[in-house]
Amino acid sequence: MKQLNQYLPYSETGYFSTLIKDFLVADPKMQPFLQYHPVEPGFELAMKAKESQPLHRDVLVKVLHQQYAGLEIDSAVRLNIDLLLSPNTFTICTAHQPNIFTGYLYFAYKILQTVKLAAELKEKFPGKNFVPVYYMGSEDADLDELGKIFLNNKTLAWETTQTGAVGRMKTEGFEEMLDTIQHELGYTPHSDELMAIIRTAYLQHDDIQSATLYLVNALFGRYGLVVLIPDTPDLKRLYIPVMEDELLHQTSYKIVNQTIAALGEHYKVQASPREINLFYLKGDLRERIVYEDGAWVVLNSGMKFNRESLLQELNLHPERFSPNVILRGMFQETILPNIAFLGGGGEVAYWMELKALFQHYRVPYPVVLLRNSFLFIDKFHHGRIQKLGLSLADLFTEVETLINNYVGRHTNANLVLKDEYLEIDALFEKLQQKAAEIDPTLVITTQAEHHRVSKVIGKLEHKFLKAEKKKFAWQAEQIRQIKGRFFPGNSLQERKENFMPFYAQYGQAFFDMILEAMIPVTDQFCVIAEA
Repeated sequence: MKQLNQYLPYSETGYFSTLIKDFLVADPKMQPFLQYHPVEPGFELAMKAKESQPLHRDVLVKVLHQQYAGLEIDSAVRLNIDLLLSPNTFTICTAHQPNIFTGYLYFAYKILQTVKLAAELKEKFPGKNFVPVYYMGSEDADLDELGKIFLNNKTLAWETTQTGAVGRMKTEGFEEMLDTIQHELGYTPHSDELMAIIRTAYLQHDDIQSATLYLVNALFGRYGLVVLIPDTPDLKRLYIPVMEDELLHQTSYKIVNQTIAALGEHYKVQASPREINLFYLKGDLRERIVYEDGAWVVLNSGMKFNRESLLQELNLHPERFSPNVILRGMFQETILPNIAFLGGGGEVAYWMELKALFQHYRVPYPVVLLRNSFLFIDKFHHGRIQKLGLSLADLFTEVETLINNYVGRHTNANLVLKDEYLEIDALFEKLQQKAAEIDPTLVITTQAEHHRVSKVIGKLEHKFLKAEKKKFAWQAEQIRQIKGRFFPGNSLQERKENFMPFYAQYGQAFFDMILEAMIPVTDQFCVIAEA
């Protein structure tokens, strides 16, 4: 399958924040919040720092074997899990919540980037091993976000009344949604294969995190990807010292607020810390812990602890304490031999807030990389784009501007009244000189008339363009359709679409196309056009 890969700077797409654009060039304003350069990172330094950190690799591997028990796993996954016991092995990690059916298209891109980077680092450092890891944020409770997918211009939602951590929710009520998905995918080449995978995932597993583990393993296991569900007592126990300090002294609140004050001078703050950055998890309960009147209270539950009972609960049941966004990253870096974290724009933004917190707890801060972004264009639509004479980079232009540019290139009429503006300016310059000679107070009146006439010319120019666009109505509609298809809701394709239509059409070859185009450490957005 032939493909054309075209790259353009993120800054030229119009879809990324000032913070991300500054991040990619390591702007001097970013220096206090960065440990490594985002495009030329020092992986050797990251490995050296990680080697000095006490790790419990045996606990990690034991948990992974328990999580994979009963699953059919690729030999590459099994090998990578066992390699994690070796001090020469490091992980490349991305994290995401267990969105149903993986949620957004970029979910797959993040995972494939860990795979590609791990392979490239192995070539560069043959004496080391690098394991790609998907760290599942299964303790997230935002069902409104995690329980929906966008498929064929329709939003499909999982209907459930369950509450609490989404990863712990029971896989109930998916039958109708699965039937709808099968109908939407139709008789595409790989739809039966895909439906078999997702039906097994959501109909034969007890909870969302188990279903997600099965699904991600089925899709990406052949690349050696290791899936980690950190919501386990053994892993949480490794984080007890930090969680205890958080409960008793609210350390992160003080440290991160200082960083936010400095970061906020230049950028919008992504995540603000609470005084206690832990949730309490039990059954379908997931509520914040707050300190009130000398006691630790679990909001909306009636539960209350004194110091002794709180520490007893923490040590007996560490799985009942869940780090929020401020403490989650450090938990990840405590339990994994990790040297690089790949995240989207929002994730990069909140990682910028955490460097001082990592330093305080002496946890090595990883290389933070922006996840790769792609726009995938199928062969049919690529042909239409070429017939319109548009470049792939043109697609990032606002739709009406794109149409106006197209009309301007193809019309025989002179739609831009540049000469007329110059003539008007010259005329009024003479009139203004005469006005000054006759009565200086007339200068202001003359300037006002100049402004009025210029607006009239502008309106005529707009009407000329509007009239000429009618001659190109078919092409204009084609451009609107293409923009609507590849930038749904004026958003990037990857932030809206789900992977399933692409997999149903191309199978595993879709992931291979992404891998071929992927540059794991880059400041370039990639457009993949099927040739």
